[in-house]
Amino acid sequence: MSPMASKTSGRGHGIGKSRHPANHCFGCGQQNHEGMRLRFRYDEERRRFVGRFRIPARFQGPPGHVHGGIIATILDEAMGKMNKLRSVIALTRHMEVEYLRPVPLSKPIVVEAHEIASDVRKLVHAAEIVSETGEVLARGKATFVIVDAEAMFAKHMKKALGGKR
Repeated sequence: MSPMASKTSGRGHGIGKSRHPANHCFGCGQQNHEGMRLRFRYDEERRRFVGRFRIPARFQGPPGHVHGGIIATILDEAMGKMNKLRSVIALTRHMEVEYLRPVPLSKPIVVEAHEIASDVRKLVHAAEIVSETGEVLARGKATFVIVDAEAMFAKHMKKALGGKR
């Protein structure tokens, strides 16, 4: 089994010892009750993270449709999950979003992300939001920069652990 096929869950941001004690991420944090609480699974055969959602009315932009910022958040979360397959923490450096059709509220949508390219410090991923009829509603492409999470987030981790780090 390849290293990319060994992960099946897209929960949280942590890897190994860098895991946060609680995940309050707006996009995927299960402890953030006001966030989106998105969950993804890894499709090993297709080498993609996949999420199936119905976006609730509280994330409305235009009447009956999802807010553009929420669409960008969904795409960013999906693409960010791809970083887990490399066992790295990487932050979004640049992201492009194409809004092709309005994304309806409360209707089934599927989000899929895959890797386009990688090198020593940079990963490039793409994602699409697709309607229940298979129509592509939005797509994104993003560049992620690999960071040293222990160094970058040390003071925040210490605070989250009650100063015990």
